Amino acid sequence: MDKSSTLLVHYDKGTPAVAKEIKEALEGNDVEAKVDAMKKAVMLLLNGETIPQLFITIIRYVLPSEDHTIQKLLLLYLELIEKTDSKGKVLPEMILICQNLRNNLQHPNEYIRGVTLRFLCQLKETEIVEPLTPSVLQNLDHRHPFVRRNAILAIMSIYKLPNGDQLFVDAPEMIEKVLSTEQDPSAKRNAFLMLFTCAEERAVNYLLSNVDKVSDWNELLQMVVLELIRSVCKTKPTEKGKYIKIIISLLSATSSAVIYECAGTLVSLSSAPTAIRAAANTYCQLLLSQSDNNVKLILLDRLSELKSLHKDIMVELIIDVLRALSSPNLDIRRKTLDISLDLITHHNINEVVQMLKKEVVKTQSGELEKNGEYRQMLIQAIHACAVKFPEVASTVVHLLMDFLGDSNVASALDVISFVREIIETNPKLRVSIITRLLDTFYQIRAGKVCPCALWIIGEYCLSLSEVESGITTIKQCLGELPFYSVSEESEPTETSKKIQPTSSAMVSSRKPVILADGTYATQSAASETTFSSPTVVQGSLASGNLRALLLTGDFFLGAVVACTLTKLVLRLEEVQSSKTEVNKTVTEALLIMVSMLQLGQSPASPHPIDNDSFERIALCIKLLCHRNDEMKKIWLESCRQSFVKMISEKQLREMAELKAKTQTTNAQPDDLIDFFHLKSRKGMSQLELEDQVQDDLKRATGEFTKDENDANKLNRILQLTGFSDPVYAEAYVTVHHYDIALEVTVINRTKETLQNMCLELATMGDLKLVERPQNYSLAPETSMQIKANIKVSSTETGVIFGNIVYETSNVMERNVVVLNDIHIDIMDYISPAVCTEVAFRTMWAEFEWENKVAVNTTIQNEREFLDHIIKSTNMKCLTPPSAIEGECGFLAANLYAKSVFGEDALVNVSIEKQTDGALSGYIRIRSKTQGIALSLGDKITLKQKGSS
Repeated sequence: MDKSSTLLVHYDKGTPAVAKEIKEALEGNDVEAKVDAMKKAVMLLLNGETIPQLFITIIRYVLPSEDHTIQKLLLLYLELIEKTDSKGKVLPEMILICQNLRNNLQHPNEYIRGVTLRFLCQLKETEIVEPLTPSVLQNLDHRHPFVRRNAILAIMSIYKLPNGDQLFVDAPEMIEKVLSTEQDPSAKRNAFLMLFTCAEERAVNYLLSNVDKVSDWNELLQMVVLELIRSVCKTKPTEKGKYIKIIISLLSATSSAVIYECAGTLVSLSSAPTAIRAAANTYCQLLLSQSDNNVKLILLDRLSELKSLHKDIMVELIIDVLRALSSPNLDIRRKTLDISLDLITHHNINEVVQMLKKEVVKTQSGELEKNGEYRQMLIQAIHACAVKFPEVASTVVHLLMDFLGDSNVASALDVISFVREIIETNPKLRVSIITRLLDTFYQIRAGKVCPCALWIIGEYCLSLSEVESGITTIKQCLGELPFYSVSEESEPTETSKKIQPTSSAMVSSRKPVILADGTYATQSAASETTFSSPTVVQGSLASGNLRALLLTGDFFLGAVVACTLTKLVLRLEEVQSSKTEVNKTVTEALLIMVSMLQLGQSPASPHPIDNDSFERIALCIKLLCHRNDEMKKIWLESCRQSFVKMISEKQLREMAELKAKTQTTNAQPDDLIDFFHLKSRKGMSQLELEDQVQDDLKRATGEFTKDENDANKLNRILQLTGFSDPVYAEAYVTVHHYDIALEVTVINRTKETLQNMCLELATMGDLKLVERPQNYSLAPETSMQIKANIKVSSTETGVIFGNIVYETSNVMERNVVVLNDIHIDIMDYISPAVCTEVAFRTMWAEFEWENKVAVNTTIQNEREFLDHIIKSTNMKCLTPPSAIEGECGFLAANLYAKSVFGEDALVNVSIEKQTDGALSGYIRIRSKTQGIALSLGDKITLKQKGSS
């Protein structure tokens, strides 16, 4: 059976020492060699060696030494050796140690006295300690505080032994006297700790008689006071009012540790608004005053907990929380923004947005390397604010539009998404946004941002001047036509050399991408976004941003340009009375489209135009040549209606999620009702009154009675052995994120006592047993519970297997009962999560592990199969319901979940209904680690048939 260790020593792995070498070194006169030998002896003891042959050598040669280091090592050695025999009686040779310890306790040197007293704290044998008690008591009056503080700790440890109260009958009384006269802070703290541990009533009386002085005490003593208050309030909750006053007074202490503990104690003891406000203010002050990033993150966690429980109070402190954005650390900034966004109301929205705008402007300085990433976080935060409170959009949209040409693509993409949503939800801002967009369009350098900006121009340019400006802007950004001249075709080598420099930082790529509905498509796109200043291509003037992107082979953008021009021309036809002007514009648009097709099919292009883009541009040409009212309606109205529907659905989803979060437990009809106005206020402060009212409210709303569901507990019990086995065992498995707790109930069904019974467990996967198995004895027809803890290090399906081994009195050989395997389910580690479509696509492209599972199911309805997969995998469907409704024989959806270890799990379901009614297709799982992809794949394969 393992023993508990009181030592933790750093040890460099090397060749273990031999007992013979240690003995020779100890017998010599060299002090350094003795020190080294004693260290080796201590390390051998810590590693489980007994080395009994060294004991007499150490008594003869080490005990008489006057060297302080040797004496300290001797005490460590004595701490580790066995002092009792197998029956628990103290070994006779320990009498030799007692005399030495008594001499040390009366030694003229205070260090020897102090370390010996510290050693006595670790002794559990009353027979050894008993003769030393008079010497320990004498040290309470020693002149040196080091000796006094260790003497108090020694008395406390001896008093806590099984018969310790008989060795020191009046110990609490003595320590109370010491406490009133002691001046040393550490000794005073130890004395108060002794009273708190051994005589709580005396500690409470001392505290209450010195309430006025508590704020002047040393921080060590103040920390013990807080510990005492927590302990007393748990046992006597009715008296917590007077203790809360003490905590409030300690909030003005100079020590940050004390202030932090005070705030935590306040929150745990009281729900009164005054107390919560004081705690939140304290956390905010510490957030600004502490420089350590880890401390800041811990404080933000505390504030986040307060936000979930006391949101109305935290709303008042939102500006204080936002001051944490001054930290350069991105994790702190991200956490700060997450907390703040949940605290925004009509009253503080303007202040919050003003502060965020200032932070955005600061990111332009370029002093910090991660400014782009921080700017993206701020833009997303402002976007969220503007969606919640549309009235602030007008104050931020123009500032953010300055960042459309940002070198950080993600940041620019967030800005254009924000502009697209705001222009639809705020019709009053349409004119100013369109004007600003047309003015700044030439600055956009990202191939992913341009299509969205062009879509906005095509949809929201409504007046004659706006339509004409839109067409003019696109023409200017495309440059002069054609995109290459005929003479260049004969010299393809030269052309490629000439075209190459137009965008030196851009590399064309052709890769499959996942569309919004989850299906694959081939997209030609520029993989980078910044490029050098436009250069002159033969037969053209200085090229604009659209031209530069087209010349790198981004024909998807070409198709978007064609669609935008088509929409603008159709709208021009409605608002322009002059047919001549309309025909002229149609001709120019057709020339641009034909030129793009020509470029895509020429050898001058880095790669040929893809079929999707070719067909899209050809459709636009066909439409402009044969215009009719039906097509006009589809192009000018239907597209925008789809976007409006998407926005409204998004808002409805967010509202539903918000409602689900704010649902609270309701009281039962027969619960006790406490009337606040009838409560006695006699002798109660405002804080105590508030606290009692809050407790009554909690009791009334059922917050105090949140018990675990017993039915769920029964579902997690696993049978480990058969009913006919001599030993019956069953396990209750509890998963706590990084730990698995097994509570195994073992029943002896025989008429004999089971001796040396041991539960032996082994694991497979990323699971690790924490404790070694212990031996037990189990009486006939009785049961016992054995607990085992297992550490989990990753999201993988693990297996725990093992057996129960025991002996009986009749048979000398050991009996073995093999246990059923316990499978640890991946579902215990992953939970549904939400991410944006852009984030999903980015992760899908980055993650290297993919598991492709073929659909094999008896379910014949596509939507029913998707619901079954969502339920089986505990994931969230990111594809909106409107995108997968209706009957068309196809279904594609994206699912997302996050593990407790912070891993992302992405799933794409693509299925098709065959003519015979069966479903076919694939479920693709992607993740950063192999474990989660394989485990999820196994789970889906197991569950997809349609069974439970």
